[in-house]
Amino acid sequence: MKLNLLIYLTLVISGHVFACKDSVVLVHGNSASIDSWDNTYQLLLENNYSSDDIYRPDWGSKTCAACNDHSGSEEVPVKEAITAAIANSCSGKIDVITHSMGGTLAAQQIVQLNVAASIDTFVGIAGAFRGLWSCGVYPFNVWSSTCGASGLSVQSPFLQALDGQVLADKVYSIKSNIDQVVCATGVCSVSGLHTSRIWSEDNSFTYVLGHFGLQSDTAALQLSLIQ
Repeated sequence: MKLNLLIYLTLVISGHVFACKDSVVLVHGNSASIDSWDNTYQLLLENNYSSDDIYRPDWGSKTCAACNDHSGSEEVPVKEAITAAIANSCSGKIDVITHSMGGTLAAQQIVQLNVAASIDTFVGIAGAFRGLWSCGVYPFNVWSSTCGASGLSVQSPFLQALDGQVLADKVYSIKSNIDQVVCATGVCSVSGLHTSRIWSEDNSFTYVLGHFGLQSDTAALQLSLIQ
């Protein structure tokens, strides 16, 4: 059998036995860095994930959050990470965990690459899959690239094209009703659903945490969802 079909393949490395695990892609949010995944990354290592199997693409401007959208240079690191993770995964499957705008960016790349069949689990943390009221309703009150046609304004062409697309075998969202970014206007829902919820998701988890705490303080849940 081919290596990537041996889901329960056991590798003996330096006297230790490691079961084959899906590669994991961690996609950070707008203007953040790979360090924002430190809690998740360390927990994965503690649970016998190899550092070689954890991909943390670093995308977007760090000094101009309003300049970042889902079109152009922002796409490249995420596209390359997903492609490499699939190619190198011993199981042939990968898990994708995302935070904030990283969720819609990763979802876009999964669709564009047509690799949903290779994604075992997709976890969207504090995403804006239905748009941000702070960005306005497209095409009105759109004030930045992040909120434009390729951004997170409610009913943007980008979000409308993404809506309903298959992303993975299993899909989960992690959200908060006190998220200071997603719920910046005091309203978290779009068309009656929390904007961090993902279409056709298997489950959604709500925490009393802020936007960044949802990423850093739910590492144990994230791990449980991909195991």
